[in-house]
Amino acid sequence: MTEEMFLNKIKEDLEIELSNEIQDQLKEYCNFLLKYNTHTNLTAIKTKEEVYLKHFYDSLTIVKVLDLNKPLKILDIGTGAGFPGLVLAICFKEIEVHLLDSNNKKIKFLNEMIAKINIKNVKTIHDRTENLANIKKEEYDFITSRAVAPLRILIETSFPLLKINGSLIAMKSSIEEEIKSSEGILIQINGVIEKIENFSLPLNAGERNIIKIKKLQSTPKNYPRAYATILKKPLKKA
Repeated sequence: MTEEMFLNKIKEDLEIELSNEIQDQLKEYCNFLLKYNTHTNLTAIKTKEEVYLKHFYDSLTIVKVLDLNKPLKILDIGTGAGFPGLVLAICFKEIEVHLLDSNNKKIKFLNEMIAKINIKNVKTIHDRTENLANIKKEEYDFITSRAVAPLRILIETSFPLLKINGSLIAMKSSIEEEIKSSEGILIQINGVIEKIENFSLPLNAGERNIIKIKKLQSTPKNYPRAYATILKKPLKKA
């Protein structure tokens, strides 16, 4: 996907129009990512065309379930090289985005990238989700995550961080088995699947699913459980 096609497709498909300043920031992001990736493994994607399609366009599809044109505090879990979180912060200046990752090499890249494009509505956090869940309880309006962890694990570790009536938005390629295995934790943690968007990326680049899961009440204090317990003992539906 060329830059021109990207701009046309986000306008046509997602009703997003970007200023020249934002276009320049994304271009610098793309170039710096590909250059940095030659010495530090950040992404399997190696070309500008793939970055614009599989990182930038894909990240912006979150607007199918979320209005980003208003002040919101968002946490992006397992952000990696900044997807979707940094792309969202660049394109929507009203939101505040925290980029969370446990890999310090990726945090270092993000800090350099943020400084390079001088973007003010974003910051990085070097930590694990289950640790942060004990520090920043009910702080975020929304939590995003793209292809990071199994859904049941993502729900349990992220829900303590969400405000009541906030939502976890998980971006995944396949979902049926993951949703089924999440039924037990959703019951225990007071969550409900509010919306599922199924769609295809342009240029036959693959199927995508966005799952929006709403937090109905405060998370019980015994969650999240220890990470080893989460892995070994999935909660079953009664």
